[in-house]
Amino acid sequence: MSTSAYPPVASHLDDPEDAASEGRRKMDWALQHMPILQSLREEFEAEQPLAGETVGMAMHVEAKTANLVELLALGGAEVAITGCNPLSTHDDVSAALDTHENITSYAVRGVDDEDYYAAIDAVIDHEPTITVDDGMDMIAAIHEDHPDLIDTIVGGCEETTTGVHRLRAMDDDDALEYPVFAVNDTPMKTLFDNVHGTGESSLATIAMTTNLSFAGKNVVVAGYGYCGKGVAKKASGQNANVVVTEVDPRKALEAHMEGYDVKPMEEAAADADLILTTTGNRDVVVDKHFDVMPDGVLLANAGHFDIEIDLVALEEKAVDVYEARDGVEAYELPDGRRLNVLAEGRLVNLAAPIALGHPVEVMDQSFGVQAVCVRELAANGAAYDAGVHDVPDDLDREIAEIKLDAEGVAHDSLSDEQREYLDSWDHGT
Repeated sequence: MSTSAYPPVASHLDDPEDAASEGRRKMDWALQHMPILQSLREEFEAEQPLAGETVGMAMHVEAKTANLVELLALGGAEVAITGCNPLSTHDDVSAALDTHENITSYAVRGVDDEDYYAAIDAVIDHEPTITVDDGMDMIAAIHEDHPDLIDTIVGGCEETTTGVHRLRAMDDDDALEYPVFAVNDTPMKTLFDNVHGTGESSLATIAMTTNLSFAGKNVVVAGYGYCGKGVAKKASGQNANVVVTEVDPRKALEAHMEGYDVKPMEEAAADADLILTTTGNRDVVVDKHFDVMPDGVLLANAGHFDIEIDLVALEEKAVDVYEARDGVEAYELPDGRRLNVLAEGRLVNLAAPIALGHPVEVMDQSFGVQAVCVRELAANGAAYDAGVHDVPDDLDREIAEIKLDAEGVAHDSLSDEQREYLDSWDHGT
């Protein structure tokens, strides 16, 4: 039970009952299109695989995530959750979660840094035995401020690219003291969520926020990992001229071989209509790039943290900053050029005022993987040493099979002879 003084979401809302009702409506709509979570709900409710566990979560609290949270609670867990980004919470969904007797939600949209971390501490005060992170802020806070809890944590899951990068760096320094599944890196996440989800949701949010088309525009995609590939593919499909910037020579070559122009950012920025960062790194768009950008350029970020575009330098350069549209801040420079930043440089597909995140069907797959990883930790957590672990392949395939069954899609299977052939080394030419 929490001993935190930081209050759950209801205390922040004028009418929590009305908010919860609207949040439930959003959750019910999403669940209709989440056959994987529907299937797992039946299993989790019947078998109670999480009985006795306390799950602490820092995630984007919106309707799709909420169905994962409720699934874990239906499986027997006590769940405490807060946001992993100050602008990605839907307060009505957070309120709906908080009405569940086994769920406490501290997520509130628009909090400052102090309240953001206070809410994470409030979740940790529930003394979780399993953590589910998106960006690794909770894992970091546990290690830095609550190390006494580590011995009672059986393991965790990390959802996103940025978080896994941080985890691997932590693991390399021998500082990660409990096992964590790199959910982001498993095929059912990278091939669908990162590629299709990021590409579709980022561009859709930008189009709705600006009311502008991509056709014939110069769209600069910073980074050609899975997320960048998705953005480039979807932008090209909307008849944009796509330019890729990269620091990895192999990824730069891959982008070139797939038909995109590849340029340094300083050169690409000079002709850009839209620059969208997808790197998970800092200082991707900086002062020298602002100097060459054309008037009216759109600047957006699809990485987890708001450090890819140097907004401090941009604000210092600007003679005026004003809201050009809801979710768009114009930075006017001394020469009259206006550089337009979307969603305060935060994760655009979740932080913009109209943002809804990835498509429901995509997140059904990713959250299905999260759910079975939590189930695995509850059942077999002691089998995993401290450090970053790949998601067991059988769990990833389980989610694919559930999805195919739901879609009515049949596929071939290996025969015994084929399996024996693939598993042997002595079949020559």
